[in-house]
Amino acid sequence: MSLPIHNQKGSKRPLPLEPLLLPQVPRSNYLHFQEEKQRLHLKKFLLHRMFLVANIQENVDKKDIADYYEQVFQSVLKHHLGEAVTGLLLIYPTSILHILESSSGTLYQVLLDHIGHKKEERNFFIQNMKIIVISHNIPTRLFMQWHVSVIKVPVMYLDDVTQSQTLKEVITDFLTQTHKLSIHLCKTVKVGTKGPGDNLHQTAADLLLPEQIIKYLCKSKEFMDPATFINMYNRPIHITLDSEVVWPAPSRF
Repeated sequence: MSLPIHNQKGSKRPLPLEPLLLPQVPRSNYLHFQEEKQRLHLKKFLLHRMFLVANIQENVDKKDIADYYEQVFQSVLKHHLGEAVTGLLLIYPTSILHILESSSGTLYQVLLDHIGHKKEERNFFIQNMKIIVISHNIPTRLFMQWHVSVIKVPVMYLDDVTQSQTLKEVITDFLTQTHKLSIHLCKTVKVGTKGPGDNLHQTAADLLLPEQIIKYLCKSKEFMDPATFINMYNRPIHITLDSEVVWPAPSRF
């Protein structure tokens, strides 16, 4: 009796395709979408915010101050890589308050230009400039453009707060009021407009700093002028590591 012989080729089941041979269908989710959106909005340079105060000559044309800074910004961005400058320039009768947002290299060049003008011109219309604070690596800008506002009408104050407050209290009020004003302008000034205009003394009188505070900070020796800051910025830093310290100290016999 002969046993039936099964065809081995016909009895084999098809092997499953290997995973690597399967078509790869691109899949995405909301997390990937947010990561891609963040990557597209990522800046090439870190952003910093700098607060400056300075005295100006009484007879200087306020337009000359605005034109000077606009030319500086254009020259810096033309010859150096960096982020565009945004911020606010408040021009008081005899002083200015300047907020700048940009990359560190751009802010560095703006200060260098000021130093160069002071060396070449004895009667440069911007004097006694002081750097109040620099905020490093800010997450977002408070200003979408660079705005200029002239404080035409002097605001009257009952007393001089600089006579009764300490420097710490004055600088706290300075930063608090400046931040409130920046938030107010961020919410009210639309992108593409010329800015808040010259009527801030009417629309945001309670948010404006008294000029006496700005002039007080310009005289304060606790804050650096641009030249001192640049010298410190360029000075090499020598750090002694713990591995370089030997204890007990070697002694000669």
